[in-house]
Amino acid sequence: CIRDSGRETKTKYLESGVPVTTFSLATSETHRRKDGQRITSTEWHNVVLWRGLAELAEKYVKKGDPLYIEGKLHSRTWTDRDGNLRRTTEIVASNLIMLSPKAKQQELDEVIFHDDVDIDSFDESNFPDENDLLGYE
Repeated sequence: CIRDSGRETKTKYLESGVPVTTFSLATSETHRRKDGQRITSTEWHNVVLWRGLAELAEKYVKKGDPLYIEGKLHSRTWTDRDGNLRRTTEIVASNLIMLSPKAKQQELDEVIFHDDVDIDSFDESNFPDENDLLGYE
């Protein structure tokens, strides 16, 4: 997806020392109705980055930055603090390209980050508890 990040990154470190960074990302689609009126609908996505990619995103990604994210959709369930069963779908990112505006070009040219996570053999048991990490509303 290519779009703007929706909130500042949030990084936590697991007991093993592995960093996990999360943020939200908006994607929009625009179309015209039969009467010619333009309609734009926006979807928000939760993005999860691991290890080196997590650390780099924490350092460089800011709210509103245009980004290209590539990864795998991952759905999981958990029980919240009130005992309710919850479900979420996240993008587990394997690639991140910052599409910085011209004002940032002097500070940071287009930066491409790749994660070393093997998303095809991803083990859900490695995910931190929802209550400890994400806090999505």
